[in-house]
Amino acid sequence: MPEEKAEVDVALEQWKLKRLIKHLDASTGNGTSMISLILKPGDSVDRINSMLVAEEGTASCIKSRVNRQSVCSAITSTRQKLKSYNRCPPNGLVIYCGEVTTPDGKQKKLTLDIEPYKPIHTSMYLCDSRFHTEDLLALVSSDDKFGFIIMDGNGSLYGTVEGNHREIIHKFGVELPKKHGRGGQSALRFARLRLEKRHNYLRKVAELATQFFVPGGQKPNVSGLIVAGSAEFKQDLTRSDLWDPRLDAIVIKPLLDVAYGGENGFNQAIELSSETMANVRFVQEKKLISKYLDEVNQDTGKFCFGIKDTVQGLDMGAVETLICWEELDLLRLQLRNPHTKTEEVVYLTPEAAKNPKLYRCQETGVEIEVLANEPFVEWIVLNYSNFGAKLEFITDKSQEGNQFCKGFGGIGGIMRYMVSFEIFDEPDQAQGADSDEDFI
Repeated sequence: MPEEKAEVDVALEQWKLKRLIKHLDASTGNGTSMISLILKPGDSVDRINSMLVAEEGTASCIKSRVNRQSVCSAITSTRQKLKSYNRCPPNGLVIYCGEVTTPDGKQKKLTLDIEPYKPIHTSMYLCDSRFHTEDLLALVSSDDKFGFIIMDGNGSLYGTVEGNHREIIHKFGVELPKKHGRGGQSALRFARLRLEKRHNYLRKVAELATQFFVPGGQKPNVSGLIVAGSAEFKQDLTRSDLWDPRLDAIVIKPLLDVAYGGENGFNQAIELSSETMANVRFVQEKKLISKYLDEVNQDTGKFCFGIKDTVQGLDMGAVETLICWEELDLLRLQLRNPHTKTEEVVYLTPEAAKNPKLYRCQETGVEIEVLANEPFVEWIVLNYSNFGAKLEFITDKSQEGNQFCKGFGGIGGIMRYMVSFEIFDEPDQAQGADSDEDFI
């Protein structure tokens, strides 16, 4: 359970970062007073502060008085924000500071400090007319971590790739006897020794793979495993009884042929598998939507779609997996009638929420109070755990995701048990006494 919770938290952090990037990209300012500062893990805060002092001296030479004051003010605010950190956080630090123009045309000071949910491996300082979010976007788009095994007759290398960061975990060399025609009567003995050493080599590679990619014997710590090498060693490894079945389930096929071993082979394998790694997110999304569609096709009743049925299922605690389109454009309004003191929650599109009739009682004409008005996606991110559901975000970029968004409204869920939502839609008269006309 703790591992599942961690995975969900990563997905939510990714969604929050996407929302933040969208907000920053929409921000505009006057002049070049918008500062983007990125510190990678291990960067010296004192060094960055000294650099900002030097930049402030350079900015004082700007001819335009308004631009000069804006830039100096932004640098000062950035330095003040940086003072709250004695050292750079473990995953790095991102600071955005500057004067932005609000939709009503007013100037507003914006200062944000962000500690990424995973390490960011770039450093940057830019003072421009917009915020630079390219590195944050790369952090979001490359969330999956992939394992690599590069093996040939000279040794093996284990590594991981996460976004634009690659890491070599371990490597070792081996000396295997070659085939030869010497030996005479001892030829069979030499052949047995050669096969024995190859078998021991495969055993060591398989054991280390389990040790690095299935730590603690729980579940794989990578989204996919890419096995590459020369000759037939890689095929022998994955077909062997020594190979862990948990690793076999995440091996990305076909196995790659590389011309080199070691680090050169690692670089070549990364280049050859780049397209495959980009499609892993779509594969996971396809499995989730396919599982949902199976419930629909079999008419098990263990599914819901549309905002009304889904919220009803959440209130009942019946939704096991909540599937939500990350760009779902719905508002959650909590309304109260000041006369009757009754409250209701409605879910509307932004266009429908502009209808003035919604905010006035049709019977008494009294004005309805709006207690809350927020995007549904933001509300569900904060409250999904209260309903005992697991939240999964999808996109509309894959064929299955696009089908779910257009055909099912972008919101639905897989249920724990069968629920007949039609019962809740029946009028009250259906549950009353039978009419006398039925007996005529």
